[in-house]
Amino acid sequence: MTPSHKKTTSAKTHTRTITAPARRPTKARSHAKKSSSPSAEKQSIRPGKAKLRIIPVGGCEEVGRNMTVLEYGNDIIIIDMGLQFPEENMPGIDYIIPNISYLLPKKKNIRGVIITHSHYDHIGGIPHIMKELGGGIPMYGTDITLAIFMKRQTDYKDTSVELNTHEITSDSKIKLGVFECSFFGVSHNIPGSIGVVIKTPEGIVVHTGDFKIDVKSDIAGKTEIDKIKALGKQNVLALMSDSTNAREPGHQFSEKEIKVELEQIIAGAKGRLIIGTFASLLGRLQQIIQLAEGHKKKVVVEGRSMKTNVEIARQLGYMKFKSDTIIPVQDIKNYPPHKVIILATGAQGESNAVLMRIVNKEHRFLRIQPADTVVFSSSVIPGNERSVQYLTDKLYRDGADVINYKMLDIHAGGHAKQEDLKLMINLVKPKYLIPIEGNHSFLKIHGRIAIEAGFDPKRIFYPDNGQVIEISGGVAESTGEKIPASYVFVDGLGVGNVEEVVLRDRQMLAEDGMFVIIAVVDAETGKVKGSPDIISRGFVYLRESKELLYETRTRIRRTIEEGTQKMHPLNLAYVKDKVRENIGQFLFTKTQKRPMVLPVIIEV
Repeated sequence: MTPSHKKTTSAKTHTRTITAPARRPTKARSHAKKSSSPSAEKQSIRPGKAKLRIIPVGGCEEVGRNMTVLEYGNDIIIIDMGLQFPEENMPGIDYIIPNISYLLPKKKNIRGVIITHSHYDHIGGIPHIMKELGGGIPMYGTDITLAIFMKRQTDYKDTSVELNTHEITSDSKIKLGVFECSFFGVSHNIPGSIGVVIKTPEGIVVHTGDFKIDVKSDIAGKTEIDKIKALGKQNVLALMSDSTNAREPGHQFSEKEIKVELEQIIAGAKGRLIIGTFASLLGRLQQIIQLAEGHKKKVVVEGRSMKTNVEIARQLGYMKFKSDTIIPVQDIKNYPPHKVIILATGAQGESNAVLMRIVNKEHRFLRIQPADTVVFSSSVIPGNERSVQYLTDKLYRDGADVINYKMLDIHAGGHAKQEDLKLMINLVKPKYLIPIEGNHSFLKIHGRIAIEAGFDPKRIFYPDNGQVIEISGGVAESTGEKIPASYVFVDGLGVGNVEEVVLRDRQMLAEDGMFVIIAVVDAETGKVKGSPDIISRGFVYLRESKELLYETRTRIRRTIEEGTQKMHPLNLAYVKDKVRENIGQFLFTKTQKRPMVLPVIIEV
């Protein structure tokens, strides 16, 4: 059954205008205000005291954490609330979400949240952010987008809030305060992806979301090219455009072309075919299942999130396959190996995902066999290189053949390349270009592409996260103002409670270990009673370092007793700091390592 969510408005089959509903629980109040936005056919700019503020909260210095704020007067709308995967120097961090410090005092001004599609770099922050902003704020997305992020909400039911969701299609129109929003369908690699057209008192702003231009196939979303072309006649003020794949020349592959490549792999597999990918890559999963049926093969879907997403897509009509095509993993033994395809999570080397459990021989039913072919259908996210390399090496050791087809790359397959970006600019004809969604170098390359296509370089902005762009009287400027945009870490169920010092401690523990000193001090004399105890983890092997330990104990005793000689009463905090400093320096001198020194001084 599709996960439930409250849908107060729907626009599935025809165009209609939706006015933002009142937030629960206030029944008679509406957030909608009389629109001052001009018509699409003939725009007249009405500058007033208020200015249009465009603020990328995240997604402009990394791939992930996508979130954009548009603000005019007392009206705010938000586009996307994504997460970013942690980097290698962030041990213990699950993921990173946008910083919403700027929005917290303005919660009452937020008229709505629009989610462009259901990839985690666009929805991953919702459970944490909406808890802080308030679940009554209207949230808009297509049917499958809502279903996937509402299913994710169930994983946070004890820590999140009930959401006020509203289903839209690419033909819907919604009014959120002074903002009038309409949509256009885009191809990505998940169905239900949309771009957003926002009419503001200053003019039209277009946000592409993640997109590629694919007019040959609708399997991963339909590119509504006629709607995009029509924008070129509407005097678009600013285009905020996806830069994820701006480094790649040429046009993006069509899903139709990718299907040909997939079919060659499926037809040529001599044993089992194990395809590792993201659970949200639904367009690709649909292609594989269809091809499996064409070659009379059975499919096993392994990974909780992948099973859930496939079932949601099937119930909503985005995925169609015969009831007996997908089989339980325990039935795999009933079929010849070359007649089985396994779709698995874990292509990023995640420790608890299916692929890693298979290679570590922790999976109940699956082991790598010598005739297996393993296909990585996604690029390596920065920070996961070591894990993916470990996974690849293990697969080769177990006798599998490993394929990493660039054509099947999630980023190569789902995002516009350079010629597509030029085409989007030429079709929309914006006055200003704001590249978003990518590292700073990606944004700059996107801008260079536009300049080569004849765009005025003075009308291109390359914002950092938190950078405020203001538009008044049709003139845009990058202000000196920058809202808080620092990392907010999610660590277990805690959010934002991992400071830099904690990360530094974790890095130190991972690199040089820890060195615990336990000493008992006489409260009257300040002398150390007995011999200090030492516990070492990840630093040196104690049994082979007796001389070092003897010298260390001697130095500990001397440091403590010199510090307490004329100290009455004892200041244990001062003594511990001296021990930490002196012993830390001594150990570095002897070993060239800096373990975390933890003195425990007991006064008796």
